[in-house]
Amino acid sequence: MKYITKYKSPNYNLRSRSKIKLIIIHYTALRNTKEAITYLCSKEKKVSAHYLVSQNGLIYNLVNEKFRAWHAGQSFWQDIVDINSFSIGIELDYNPNGKNNKFSPKMISSLKKLILKIKNKYKINKKNILAHSDIAPFRKKDPGKCFPWKSLENEKIISNFQSITKNDTKIIENWFNKYNIRSKKRIIIFALSLIGYDTREVYKNLKNYNRLTTAYKSRYLTKFTYVNQETVYTNIIKHLFKYLLTKN
Repeated sequence: MKYITKYKSPNYNLRSRSKIKLIIIHYTALRNTKEAITYLCSKEKKVSAHYLVSQNGLIYNLVNEKFRAWHAGQSFWQDIVDINSFSIGIELDYNPNGKNNKFSPKMISSLKKLILKIKNKYKINKKNILAHSDIAPFRKKDPGKCFPWKSLENEKIISNFQSITKNDTKIIENWFNKYNIRSKKRIIIFALSLIGYDTREVYKNLKNYNRLTTAYKSRYLTKFTYVNQETVYTNIIKHLFKYLLTKN
């Protein structure tokens, strides 16, 4: 795989002796690749990513993988709060409000190859290929509801939990009943916490709870025309079952 390496961002530092275990997908929300490179390589902006993938599928390597790029911001996953030290950040030349408002076939093809290369190099679990909105659900939306996660599922790059049956989910529900956890809202929060999401501020904050479930829906439930709490609940139970029983 060939990278364009002539542009380098000064915005990085050393990782904190941590193992790379996450891949984070972002979109730039800028007008084009040229503007994205300028932004990500500007010392004043204090933001960067290891890779930028253009609309025509070119991959720009802006920060060496051995360094800690500054792409995640304030974020959380599976009790990790310094996401930058544990991750590789990939930016996509996409803007939901711009002319570059499509995830082009060439971009997604290059992204898949890049993810597979990083995943195999660092032995990253499928569960840990994440959206920026997964790790920062209260402030970020990217890569957004139009990102083709299903295409990554179909090629087994990420996990698919839709094959879980009703009997499977009953096992999880029975466990919750055994410990007298019957509120669907409580179960949703508890399950999302086990999966990896930041639930520390959602029990007593309805706005944050709604932001959290919106982030989950934009990642996992885009195929549904109408999504109510029952749909969210059912899918999260399936997700939790798959998460607990699979290693990869």
